Amino acid sequence: MQLAAQEKGIPIDWTIINQGGKGTKAMIDLYKNPKWSEGFDVVIHNECFAETDDEAYIRSITKSHFEGVNAVVIHCAMHTYRSAKIDDWREFLGVTSRRHDHQSRYPVSVVKAEHPIMKGFPSDYTSAMDELYIIEKVWPNTTVLATSKSEKDGEAHPVFWTNQYGKGRVFGTTYGHSKDTFSDKVFLEAVVNGIVWAGGR
Repeated sequence: MQLAAQEKGIPIDWTIINQGGKGTKAMIDLYKNPKWSEGFDVVIHNECFAETDDEAYIRSITKSHFEGVNAVVIHCAMHTYRSAKIDDWREFLGVTSRRHDHQSRYPVSVVKAEHPIMKGFPSDYTSAMDELYIIEKVWPNTTVLATSKSEKDGEAHPVFWTNQYGKGRVFGTTYGHSKDTFSDKVFLEAVVNGIVWAGGR
């Protein structure tokens, strides 16, 4: 993604947190600091902790976004905290998903071609080998930008979208499972556009 941002002439200073190990239940120390989000224009979430369900911890993250910290949410972030009984994280994401279809190359249908995130997105694009997340709920402040159809039942599911969560702007994509996806220039262009849009730039 660094290269994609540079190609668009967008300077980005990254702070990368790589923590949690191989399990699906973990809490990142950064989020335990009430001021964890200070200084960030956009926070990118791609953590994958499905079994973490501590309500106070989850709300320590979503509170900052609700108060105005913008975000980009990628792939496994949609299944993070799915064991939680509260909906705060799911409302923040803008979609609810608890499972996915098999890996395949999924055609993408653009719904909002006029949106700046989708600018230049090809009308005949097919994803790299990736998982299709099954979206069981689209939250009220979500705008779906593009969808892909399940090869099992033909139902269309959002794969790119935006969400307004309190004062925070959120861009999301369910794609991002494979190295091939993160080597795909069309996907990276959409993510970079999403970062720019979320940051209000």
